[in-house]
Amino acid sequence: MLNEVKDKAIKSAQPIHSDPLSSFAKYLQVIFIALVLLYFGKTLFVPLLFGLLVALVTYPVCKWLERQHCRRSLAITAIIFFVIALFLILLLLLGYELNIFLRDIPQIADKLKIYAPGIQDWLNSNAGIGSDTQSNWVNKIMTDMQNGLSGSLKLLFNTTISTLFMLVMIPVYASLFLYHRSTFVKYLESIISETYKDRLHHILQQSILTYFNFVKGTFFVYLIVGALNSAGLLMLGIQHAILYGMITAFMTIIPYIGIIISASMPVAIALITRDSLWYPAGVILIFSFVQYLEANVIFPRVVGMQLNLSTWSTLVAIVAGTILWGVAGMILFIPLIAILKIVSDQVDDLRSINILLNRKEGYNG
Repeated sequence: MLNEVKDKAIKSAQPIHSDPLSSFAKYLQVIFIALVLLYFGKTLFVPLLFGLLVALVTYPVCKWLERQHCRRSLAITAIIFFVIALFLILLLLLGYELNIFLRDIPQIADKLKIYAPGIQDWLNSNAGIGSDTQSNWVNKIMTDMQNGLSGSLKLLFNTTISTLFMLVMIPVYASLFLYHRSTFVKYLESIISETYKDRLHHILQQSILTYFNFVKGTFFVYLIVGALNSAGLLMLGIQHAILYGMITAFMTIIPYIGIIISASMPVAIALITRDSLWYPAGVILIFSFVQYLEANVIFPRVVGMQLNLSTWSTLVAIVAGTILWGVAGMILFIPLIAILKIVSDQVDDLRSINILLNRKEGYNG
C-alpha cells in the first residue's frame, strides 16, 4: 500500500509534456482567427497600420524638434504637412505625365492606323486568323467593354471612395500615435508580464529602427529597379531613357495607376519615334520583366537584408499581404513580420518562429 502511494506521488511530481499535435492545432487556430480578423477588418487595419508606419518613421524627427523646444503639437503638424506635401508632389508629377500622354494620343492613333494592315496580314499569314475572325474579335471586345463599363465605373467609384477614406485617416492616425505615444507605451507595459517588461523598451527602439530600415531598403529597391529600367530603355534607344526609367520605378509607390501611367510614356515615345512595333513591345517586355524581378527577387532580398529577415519569410509576407490586403498588404506585412522577429528575439517561447524569420538562422541553421 505504501509503495503504491509513493508511485503516485512520483508520477504527480513528474512534468507533464503537452502533446505536440495539440500545440500545433492551437497555433493553427490562432493563425486562422487572426487571418479572418485581418481580412474582414481591412478598412480599419490598413489606414491604422499605415499611420503607425508613418509615426514610427517620423518619430526621431518629432523627438528632435521637441528637444529644440518646439511644442509637440506643432512638431507633429509640421511633420504631417511635410509627408502630405511629398505625396502631393508625386501626384502632380503623375498628373503631368498623364497630361503629356493624353496630348500624344492623336499621334499614337495615327501610328496605329499605319500599323493596323501589317498586323492583320501578319496574323493572317502566320497565325491563320482571317480578317473576318479579327473583325469579330474586335467587335466582341468592344461589346464586352460596353457591357462591363457600368460595373467598372462602379468598382472604380467604390475604390476611389475607399482610397480617399484611407488617405484621410492615415495622417490622423499618425498624428494620434505621435501625440499619445506615452499612453500607448503605458498600455503595453500594463498588459505584458513582469518577466518581459524590462525588454519592452528595447523592442520598441528596435521596431523604430526596423521601420526606418524598411524605408531605406525600399528606397534602394527603387534605385535598382530604376537602373534596370533605364538600362533596358537605353538598349532600345528610347529618348530620355534614364529619366523615364527612374520615374517609372519611383511611381510604383502609387499602386497600379503610378506604374501604368509612367510606363505609358516610354511606350508612347517608342511608338511615335520608331518605325517598328517591336520597340514599344520591347519596352513593355522590359518593364514586365523588371517588375517580376522586383516582386520576386529584388524586393525580398534587399529589404530582407535591411531587416535581417530571411528571403523566404519576406516573400511569404509579400504574397500573404497581397492576398489579404492587395498592394497595401504587400507594403505593411514585411515590417510587421520584422517586428515579430524582434519580439521572438526576446521571447524564448517564440524561438521556433525566430528560426524561420531570422536571416542568419535561416541560412546557417
